[in-house]
Amino acid sequence: MGKMHKHPILRGEIKSALKALGPIALFYVVLQCFGVTCPIKFLTGVSCPGCGMTRAWLSVFRLDFNAAWHYHPLFWSIPIILLVCYLRYKGRIPSKIYNILLCVAMIMFLSVYLLRLFSGNSDIVVFQPQNGAILRFLSFLK
Repeated sequence: MGKMHKHPILRGEIKSALKALGPIALFYVVLQCFGVTCPIKFLTGVSCPGCGMTRAWLSVFRLDFNAAWHYHPLFWSIPIILLVCYLRYKGRIPSKIYNILLCVAMIMFLSVYLLRLFSGNSDIVVFQPQNGAILRFLSFLK
Protein backbone atom coordinates (compact mmCIF):
# COMPACT_ATOMS: atom_id res chain seq x y z
CA MET A 1 0.00 0.00 0.00
CA GLY A 2 2.86 2.37 0.84
CA LYS A 3 4.44 1.85 -2.59
CA MET A 4 1.28 2.96 -4.42
CA HIS A 5 1.41 6.27 -2.58
CA LYS A 6 5.02 6.86 -3.60
CA HIS A 7 4.57 6.38 -7.34
CA PRO A 8 2.70 9.67 -8.12
CA ILE A 9 5.36 11.59 -6.19
CA LEU A 10 8.17 9.78 -7.99
CA ARG A 11 6.47 10.30 -11.34
CA GLY A 12 6.32 14.02 -10.60
CA GLU A 13 10.00 14.03 -9.71
CA ILE A 14 10.83 12.19 -12.93
CA LYS A 15 8.79 14.66 -14.99
CA SER A 16 10.60 17.53 -13.28
CA ALA A 17 13.95 15.93 -13.96
CA LEU A 18 13.07 15.41 -17.63
CA LYS A 19 11.92 19.03 -17.93
CA ALA A 20 15.29 20.12 -16.55
CA LEU A 21 17.25 17.76 -18.81
CA GLY A 22 15.62 19.09 -21.99
CA PRO A 23 17.23 22.56 -21.83
CA ILE A 24 20.53 21.01 -20.74
CA ALA A 25 20.49 18.68 -23.75
CA LEU A 26 19.65 21.62 -26.03
CA PHE A 27 22.53 23.60 -24.50
CA TYR A 28 24.93 20.71 -25.26
CA VAL A 29 23.67 20.46 -28.85
CA VAL A 30 24.24 24.20 -29.39
CA LEU A 31 27.73 23.93 -27.89
CA GLN A 32 28.48 20.98 -30.19
CA CYS A 33 27.50 23.14 -33.17
CA PHE A 34 30.19 25.62 -32.13
CA GLY A 35 32.81 22.90 -31.65
CA VAL A 36 32.65 22.86 -27.86
CA THR A 37 32.58 19.21 -26.84
CA CYS A 38 32.77 19.75 -23.07
CA PRO A 39 31.57 22.96 -21.43
CA ILE A 40 33.54 22.30 -18.22
CA LYS A 41 36.81 21.84 -20.06
CA PHE A 42 36.00 24.76 -22.38
CA LEU A 43 35.31 27.15 -19.50
CA THR A 44 37.97 26.02 -17.03
CA GLY A 45 40.63 24.23 -19.11
CA VAL A 46 40.35 21.32 -16.69
CA SER A 47 38.82 17.96 -17.54
CA CYS A 48 36.12 16.47 -15.32
CA PRO A 49 36.07 12.93 -13.84
CA GLY A 50 33.80 11.75 -16.63
CA CYS A 51 36.03 13.10 -19.38
CA GLY A 52 36.26 10.63 -22.25
CA MET A 53 33.09 8.74 -21.31
CA THR A 54 31.14 9.74 -24.44
CA ARG A 55 34.05 8.79 -26.69
CA ALA A 56 34.42 5.54 -24.75
CA TRP A 57 30.80 4.57 -25.38
CA LEU A 58 31.02 5.55 -29.04
CA SER A 59 33.99 3.15 -29.19
CA VAL A 60 31.95 0.43 -27.47
CA PHE A 61 29.22 0.84 -30.09
CA ARG A 62 31.92 0.26 -32.74
CA LEU A 63 33.07 -2.79 -30.69
CA ASP A 64 36.47 -1.16 -30.14
CA PHE A 65 36.92 -1.98 -26.46
CA ASN A 66 40.61 -1.02 -26.41
CA ALA A 67 39.73 2.51 -27.48
CA ALA A 68 36.86 2.57 -24.97
CA TRP A 69 39.29 1.62 -22.20
CA HIS A 70 41.70 4.33 -23.38
CA TYR A 71 39.02 7.04 -23.36
CA HIS A 72 37.64 6.08 -19.94
CA PRO A 73 38.48 2.87 -18.05
CA LEU A 74 35.21 2.98 -16.12
CA PHE A 75 32.95 2.95 -19.20
CA TRP A 76 31.68 -0.49 -18.15
CA SER A 77 30.34 0.88 -14.85
CA ILE A 78 27.63 3.07 -16.40
CA PRO A 79 25.11 0.27 -17.09
CA ILE A 80 25.69 -1.04 -13.56
CA ILE A 81 25.16 2.41 -12.05
CA LEU A 82 21.97 2.86 -14.10
CA LEU A 83 20.72 -0.56 -13.00
CA VAL A 84 21.41 0.25 -9.34
CA CYS A 85 19.56 3.58 -9.70
CA TYR A 86 16.62 1.83 -11.36
CA LEU A 87 16.47 -0.84 -8.65
CA ARG A 88 16.60 1.86 -5.97
CA TYR A 89 13.76 3.70 -7.73
CA LYS A 90 11.74 0.48 -7.72
CA GLY A 91 12.45 0.03 -4.01
CA ARG A 92 14.48 -3.15 -4.46
CA ILE A 93 17.68 -1.79 -2.94
CA PRO A 94 17.64 -0.38 0.60
CA SER A 95 18.81 3.22 0.85
CA LYS A 96 21.80 2.25 3.03
CA ILE A 97 23.10 -0.21 0.39
CA TYR A 98 22.35 2.31 -2.35
CA ASN A 99 24.33 5.02 -0.55
CA ILE A 100 27.28 2.65 -0.08
CA LEU A 101 27.24 1.70 -3.78
CA LEU A 102 27.03 5.37 -4.73
CA CYS A 103 30.04 6.17 -2.54
CA VAL A 104 32.00 3.28 -4.07
CA ALA A 105 31.21 4.58 -7.57
CA MET A 106 32.27 8.11 -6.62
CA ILE A 107 35.52 6.84 -5.10
CA MET A 108 36.23 4.79 -8.22
CA PHE A 109 35.63 7.77 -10.53
CA LEU A 110 37.66 10.13 -8.34
CA SER A 111 40.54 7.64 -8.10
CA VAL A 112 40.68 7.09 -11.87
CA TYR A 113 40.40 10.84 -12.44
CA LEU A 114 43.26 11.70 -10.09
CA LEU A 115 45.42 8.91 -11.49
CA ARG A 116 44.84 10.11 -15.04
CA LEU A 117 45.28 13.75 -14.07
CA PHE A 118 48.55 13.32 -12.21
CA SER A 119 50.11 10.56 -14.32
CA GLY A 120 51.09 13.17 -16.88
CA ASN A 121 50.67 10.81 -19.81
CA SER A 122 46.95 11.20 -20.41
CA ASP A 123 45.85 12.93 -23.58
CA ILE A 124 42.25 12.76 -22.37
CA VAL A 125 42.35 14.30 -18.89
CA VAL A 126 44.16 17.64 -18.82
CA PHE A 127 44.84 20.43 -16.37
CA GLN A 128 45.33 23.53 -18.51
CA PRO A 129 43.47 26.40 -16.85
CA GLN A 130 45.37 28.86 -19.04
CA ASN A 131 43.42 27.47 -22.02
CA GLY A 132 40.03 27.85 -20.37
CA ALA A 133 37.64 30.53 -21.60
CA ILE A 134 37.34 32.07 -18.13
CA LEU A 135 41.07 32.78 -17.73
CA ARG A 136 41.40 33.86 -21.36
CA PHE A 137 38.51 36.29 -20.85
CA LEU A 138 40.03 37.64 -17.63
CA SER A 139 43.38 38.05 -19.39
CA PHE A 140 41.63 39.91 -22.19
CA LEU A 141 40.09 42.32 -19.65
CA LYS A 142 43.50 43.19 -18.19
